[in-house]
Amino acid sequence: MSLLYCPECNHEVSTGADACPNCGLRMRPPVVEKRVLVTETPRESSFPPWAILPIVFLGIILVIGAIILFRNSNDQANTNVNVNLAQRRTSTTEPLRDSKTTTVPSTSTEVPVTSAPSQTTTVPGTSTSVPNVPPPDKGVVKINAKVAPSRGEPRAAGGTKFYLLDKDVEQILSEARVEPIEGNSLAASLGLAAVFPERYGEFQRAAMRAIGGHVKYSGTTSGGGTTDLNNVSPSSYYLFAISRIGRGFALWNSPVSVIAGENVMNLSPQSVTELPDPNG
Repeated sequence: MSLLYCPECNHEVSTGADACPNCGLRMRPPVVEKRVLVTETPRESSFPPWAILPIVFLGIILVIGAIILFRNSNDQANTNVNVNLAQRRTSTTEPLRDSKTTTVPSTSTEVPVTSAPSQTTTVPGTSTSVPNVPPPDKGVVKINAKVAPSRGEPRAAGGTKFYLLDKDVEQILSEARVEPIEGNSLAASLGLAAVFPERYGEFQRAAMRAIGGHVKYSGTTSGGGTTDLNNVSPSSYYLFAISRIGRGFALWNSPVSVIAGENVMNLSPQSVTELPDPNG
């Protein structure tokens, strides 16, 4: 057997020794056992994945068809039962064709309808007291106006516009600084302008503008000299109107009071002031 030197202590060591007898250095590498693991590769399925969807779809169709067939069979069975019951009822109501006739009472399961006894009730009338109608909060002014010319009988003041003002007409014109026609009062100037509008039109327009700002209610009389002013708030007013009568005029300017409800004003015939012809 051959010898070799230990690389650690330089002692002779047999080649068959596993370690140096002097220093114990291993002379051979340890034996490593090799284990080979054999793994089996998974076998490819012989069933293709694309075939799963048609199979599922086919299964659904089969289930639906089975449900339909089951329902049809139940309906047919119910129909047969109804037919058999109808035939059986018919046969039980027909007289037997034997020498002996026997009447079989009907075995209908229908619930008999019993009519409830009728009842008549007399309800006495309900008496109510006459309600108290609340008084109105607005007034209605009924005007009946006439004019009294210098000759003839008084007649209706038709086509005359009456106003309810919040102030006296002369006070309104004074506060508005409307100058009267030379040599006349404000009331006379209103009459002159009504008879001769082409001559005193400027005064007439100024006066009516001032009066218009104080008008609360207005109405024009009919041919019979009457007019109604509706929804008038109860208060104190000045009744104003001017009407041309031929070559004269009639003027109303009086304080009045209006209450809630109906207010009838039968005005005394207003005298007509005749104007002389300026041309003689």
